[in-house]
Amino acid sequence: MASSSIASSRRVDQSTWTPEQNKKFERALAVYDKDTPDRWQNVARAVGGGKSPDDVKRHYDRLVEDLIFIESAQFPLPNYKNTGTNCIGILADAPRLMKNLKL
Repeated sequence: MASSSIASSRRVDQSTWTPEQNKKFERALAVYDKDTPDRWQNVARAVGGGKSPDDVKRHYDRLVEDLIFIESAQFPLPNYKNTGTNCIGILADAPRLMKNLKL
């Protein structure tokens, strides 16, 4: 029983990503593309912090799901206070920017 609770707590710890780990993850994805042999092992090594190849693959899958969700426009827009600036141009340009994103 104790060993299963230790294992589950390790899984929880590995699902937490620091901003620094996310940045390393993004950089590693740029270096190790989908055609790289042992991609997830290389990405995990680049991220460090005890992340396993399964951890980084799961993180990648969640990122892709988020991007698909965002691109499908199935999310509510935040209710920002009016700051006097026009963000419509940025929002209008988002689909073009997302289209050019290579994962």
